[in-house]
Amino acid sequence: MKNNYIFILFLIICNSFSAQENAIDKEGLLKREAANYNKMTTFNNNPNTTNYDLKYQRLDLDLDPALYQISGSVTSHFLPNQSMSNIYFDLSTDMVVSQVSFHGNNLTFQQLPTKELKINFASALAANVLDSLTINYSGAPNPSADAFRTGSQSSVAVSSTLSEPYGAQEWFPTKQSMDDKIDKMDFKITTPNIYSVAANGKFMNETAVVGNKKRTFWRTQYPMPAYLAAFSITNFTKLNDVIGNPPFPFVNYVYPSTINNSSVMSNIEWTKQAMTTFETYFGAYPFRNEKYGHMEYNYGGVCMEHQTMSSMSSWGKSVIAHELAHQWFGDKVTCGAWNDIWLNEGFATFGEHLVNEKLLMTNAEFLNYLSGQKSYITSSTGGSTYVADSNLSNIGAIFSGRLSYAKGGYILRMLKWVLGDTAFYQALQDYHNRPNLAYNYARTADLTNSLQLSTNINFTEFFNDWLYGQGYPTYDIKYKQSTANQSVTFKVSQTQSNSSVSFFEMPLPIRLNGANGETLLVRLENTTNNQFFNIPCTFTVTSVDFNYDFQMLERNSTVAFDTNLQTIEPIEIIKSDIVLYPSFATNEINFKGVDKVSPYKIYFTDGKLVKSDLYQPEKSINISNFIPGTYIISIADRNFKFIKK
Repeated sequence: MKNNYIFILFLIICNSFSAQENAIDKEGLLKREAANYNKMTTFNNNPNTTNYDLKYQRLDLDLDPALYQISGSVTSHFLPNQSMSNIYFDLSTDMVVSQVSFHGNNLTFQQLPTKELKINFASALAANVLDSLTINYSGAPNPSADAFRTGSQSSVAVSSTLSEPYGAQEWFPTKQSMDDKIDKMDFKITTPNIYSVAANGKFMNETAVVGNKKRTFWRTQYPMPAYLAAFSITNFTKLNDVIGNPPFPFVNYVYPSTINNSSVMSNIEWTKQAMTTFETYFGAYPFRNEKYGHMEYNYGGVCMEHQTMSSMSSWGKSVIAHELAHQWFGDKVTCGAWNDIWLNEGFATFGEHLVNEKLLMTNAEFLNYLSGQKSYITSSTGGSTYVADSNLSNIGAIFSGRLSYAKGGYILRMLKWVLGDTAFYQALQDYHNRPNLAYNYARTADLTNSLQLSTNINFTEFFNDWLYGQGYPTYDIKYKQSTANQSVTFKVSQTQSNSSVSFFEMPLPIRLNGANGETLLVRLENTTNNQFFNIPCTFTVTSVDFNYDFQMLERNSTVAFDTNLQTIEPIEIIKSDIVLYPSFATNEINFKGVDKVSPYKIYFTDGKLVKSDLYQPEKSINISNFIPGTYIISIADRNFKFIKK
């Protein structure tokens, strides 16, 4: 959820755009991440919490923003998946547990230095039987973790939380593993009367409490990871509105002074346009039964996509859009391991692409934005967007603005170019609506499988090159027009910036420009190096533009007219009952519809003869000794193209 270049998992640095990563001061944010990092590098999932499903948590907390202190209780409903004699929760030792009650009895427990609470049952619990317990605790959260803050705004106290990635354990007992969302949560927070509480979910009520206090009750009934649970408390001005079509609640809790900031108020109103755009392209907002909104909080320069209510300290439109996009990608479907953080941050960055293109920029401005993104991503020759296990000890690799955010977003732009807009956006909607993924966790393999189900295209090679692989291609494109101005021949050569990828297979966007203002947009299906293409074109070509809308990542590519390039006459495409199969072949090719012995010739696309012989009906032509590439076979006065893989 970052603005343009974020360096922290799910966080958005709310600074203006810069093409250079070092232009953003991330030192303080990285220090904050390091406080929880040792646990993060040990596991994506705590092995001690895998024996149960956390179904529900109720937080009954007493909080005064003027005091750096939390006290109260958390009731957890859980479903054992096996017989269990003890249960573990993630909880910092700074939060001191005073009692654990279970069916009216007190249980023994130990608080471990691993930030775990181990609770012992008097007798083993049976598998698949829902049960519950209540933990009473209090304490001052460790300031170095920075998951809980107190401060002030306009001389009034404010208290907020920011738990990403492992900060939830700093202020309440929970389960942080990336394999189990909390199905439902209630927040019942008691404060002095002068304060209001903003939190996830749907506002239920406020009730008076003895001692000039009140209890605020919020409830969310959508599954949620522990790190997205959040609140903010101060003397908010509450703005209740509606958003979307059909409308649902749009709730904003802002500082009283913010009301006088017309720019912020205008951008909050603009959120409605962003919501309409995202619902158009991403599908229905995932939490319509509750709300969407923003709560202002005291983490300066950092914004966070807390489920149903993003926490804001800056109000730029790109920031608002990034956090809103996370509600689909990051909140509804959450990365199932930190290796796959791009599934959150790349998708939210693509959300920025979308609003820039549809709402905020002219076409020229959007192309300039894409050019900056492309230059930033390719400013280094290596680095994988997927975070390998060996890099989980490298904070910069996980929180890379260049790779997890910017390149992740551009990978999605390239998928859009490969599929076309309609199929791409339908595939995105299919992805977050799949029963096994909706309101659950996902890995990159889940996305790949979903894309194949939606499009019948296997994207394994695409992700191997662009996500798991490193670097980018550079193209050397030569072209020449035939003397009769009937076609243009291209030769495409590629080099790779990093040896992890032997060849980037990608359809290439080409624009032919004519002497009288004509244009022709073509797509070269580039599957091998030094590949030839022949494009029918009946006007005089004066120039050729490659990657004209920055549809793909590349750097330092060249396009040049080559007088020495051998032109190829267009392949005549005639519909007939003669069919070549398969078009992508390994060892042999076949024909249907050739019912007599017929001579054939096989050429490279540059016109060089490779093989000639007689075709025997219903027998295969052996191509096992051909080098990989694109070929033309001529038979029965017909030309067919096939690719030797």
